[in-house]
Amino acid sequence: MGWTDERVELLKKLWAEGLSASQIAGRLGGVTRNAVIGKVHRLGLSGRATSSRSSAPRPRRAHAPRQNRAPSLTFGTRGNVALKPSYEAEYEPAPAPVTELVIPLHERATILTLKESMCRWPIGDPTEEDFHFCGRKKEGPVPYCEHHARMAYQPVQARRREKRFASG
Repeated sequence: MGWTDERVELLKKLWAEGLSASQIAGRLGGVTRNAVIGKVHRLGLSGRATSSRSSAPRPRRAHAPRQNRAPSLTFGTRGNVALKPSYEAEYEPAPAPVTELVIPLHERATILTLKESMCRWPIGDPTEEDFHFCGRKKEGPVPYCEHHARMAYQPVQARRREKRFASG
């Protein structure tokens, strides 16, 4: 809907009464809040009627000095809370490191002999002659045998615990 002279006059009147752009758009119908704001800007309407709010400034809250405040449980962390130190009441013992399997020569798989039902765990350096894949039988949708699946898929808590023990 276009801006007719009557609609512009109604816009000016409602704007002077202090209605919001959303309220004016609702009363006019067929225009959005943004259309009302744009028209107000183009008409140069800046003076608004005072709202029902008090013109007296709000009193500021009294600020208690830090030494008088109750202790905070956030340990004073500012900024990114991912960097906040975490404390656990009890530590579970770290799992024993899993040793690598020794794969017999006849079970080893190369990229050319690897099949869907074989473990795809890489062993060694891909640039070396003796690089191979585990090749043992795997179960289910996981691409590894049971032994290598335990190495690859560790619970989240165990991984975090290992990092903490390694760095601390």
